[in-house]
This record gives sequence, structure tokens and C-alpha cells, in this order.
Amino acid sequence: MFKAWPKIVRVENRRPPIFTEKIDGTNACVIVTESGELFCQSRTRLITPEDDNFGFAGWAYENKDFLVGALGEGYHFGEWWGRGIQRTYGLQERRFSLFNTRRWGEHNPPPEGLHVVPVLPVTTPEEAREYLRTNGSVAAPGWSRPEGAI
Repeated sequence: MFKAWPKIVRVENRRPPIFTEKIDGTNACVIVTESGELFCQSRTRLITPEDDNFGFAGWAYENKDFLVGALGEGYHFGEWWGRGIQRTYGLQERRFSLFNTRRWGEHNPPPEGLHVVPVLPVTTPEEAREYLRTNGSVAAPGWSRPEGAI
């Protein structure tokens, strides 16, 4: 059932690179089975509301019907971030930002209540760093100290 987040694809590979803001939170995943069961995991283990990671599993289980319907079957990796997690970004709430920018984004907005890591309008790692240095966080506008880019 547990499935590790794969290595990040290097820029040299076949497809044009997509640069996203690296959000400083905690890696999380919603797992939806073919039969509609919901499970959660962190970067290293399955989690439950009783054995949680910054409250992610508790949030996911409270929102099970919504998440199963919105995401569908599969492993949905993302970042759980905001209030009380790492940098906090000055937020009073916590957010789940999906990593799959080929599925979700401006072309296909995620369901209300879910977010997507922001795609940066750049083509090189150097441009990504400069964009964030100049503009601050895209995920949390007004936050001047974003972690970096992926």
C-alpha cells in the first residue's frame, strides 16, 4: 500500500521542465483505492488520525467523501503546509497542495479546498530562483521568504 514519492526528474530529461515553488511543509499523500477506500501516508509511512503527521490524516479522514470524489482512484501526492508546519507562511489555516501540475492547474483547477503547487513562469533553475527572490512566494502571496523551486 505504501508508495514512496519518486525521485524528482532532472531537467535534462525528454519533456520540457516545469518549475514549481518548493513549499516548506510536510510531504503527504491521499490514497484512494478502486473500491473507494481512503488511506494516507507521509514521506516515510502510512498515517492515521491516531498516528498522524501534523494532522494531515485527521483532515483527510474528516473530508473522505470529498477527497474520494474529487481526486478519484490513485496516489495523490502533495505538500501539507501552513499554520504550525515549518515556515507557516503567515497562514492561519493549513493547505494541501497537489504536486501533479500536469493534471491540475490553470488548465484544470483543483476542486475548491485543494491547491496545486504553483508553476513558475520560467525555463531555467536560475530564472526560478530569481523569480522567487524578486516576487516572493506564489503559493502564499505576501510571504517574502519562499523556500525555493523544484
